[in-house]
Amino acid sequence: MPRKIIHCDCDCFFAAVEMRDDPSLASIPMAVGGSADRRGVISTCNYQAREYGVRSAMSTAHALRLCPDLKVISGNMSKYKEVSQQIMQIFREYTDIIEPLSLDEAFLDLTDSQHLHGSATLVAQEIRQRVKKEVGITVSAGVAPNKFLAKIASDWEKPDGLFVIKPDQVADFLLDLEVDKISGVGEKTAERLERFGVKTCGDLQRKTQADLLEHFGKFGQRLFELARGIDNRPVRISRTRKSVSVEHTYAQDLSDLERCIEQLPVLITELNQRYERNKHHGEIAGVVVKVKFHDFVQTTAEHAVKSPGTEHFRQLLIDAYSRGNRPVRLIGVGYRLKSEAQGQPEQLNLI
Repeated sequence: MPRKIIHCDCDCFFAAVEMRDDPSLASIPMAVGGSADRRGVISTCNYQAREYGVRSAMSTAHALRLCPDLKVISGNMSKYKEVSQQIMQIFREYTDIIEPLSLDEAFLDLTDSQHLHGSATLVAQEIRQRVKKEVGITVSAGVAPNKFLAKIASDWEKPDGLFVIKPDQVADFLLDLEVDKISGVGEKTAERLERFGVKTCGDLQRKTQADLLEHFGKFGQRLFELARGIDNRPVRISRTRKSVSVEHTYAQDLSDLERCIEQLPVLITELNQRYERNKHHGEIAGVVVKVKFHDFVQTTAEHAVKSPGTEHFRQLLIDAYSRGNRPVRLIGVGYRLKSEAQGQPEQLNLI
């Protein structure tokens, strides 16, 4: 029996909550994010701001250059978490099989649900109506036989939309679907696929499994399956934490490697404090260092180690910095975790 999966995604969540609480913000370009003079970035923005090219993860300074009249609000995470809990409680009235992906989106498995005569489409419609009425923001939803297609569907009619892909519609839907809609296909992978003669999932279907494995390794198998609408991943009620990390964006660029190394003690102290609060998720299996240069190009270096020390982070920082040798705006450090269910630690590459 085909599964019935709903992907619910709140529209511009943080900004939507702010516009709900202050309706005057709904008629102007606005965003939630850090201040420009402190190297802040945009967390989310409303659709008026998006018309100017403003996007999530963009630096606030750049966003203001694109849209000088942009209203930037610092945000209130405790309020957003409270709103998220309200929405998740509505979800739980329809199914216990829920996989939250963040505060504002989740997968719901309605396969065995008898709500509204067992119709996932009617459940999605009712959830959207209830969230709008009871919480005061809009939710877009996608209904499909698996998680891959449901997530694509939820973005199809945004904002405040509902899109349904029935099992007998999957083949036709995929033929013209552009490959950059596939999770994991970023700009560079899309360029590689285009050089390989692939722009759509229909093009992918004409490639053999062997060809895709040869050109894209393990990800080639994923491409082979998703291009055919195959995604057997279950909706997971609990998600295993795979890492713990901290990062700092600096008000002034760090000019050289020595200035970067000076930041490590504070970062490592914060990381260890965070790990103490999360060590029940698993033992340390490796360390990671992330560096973002002043031009927003970023790189990571990682290594498998059970008992890391400062020297491990220092060497990884040196390796990461050497790839750019230019001023740095952000440094992050983290631990990869080994869950209780895992066997031997995964070998991490020193990239």
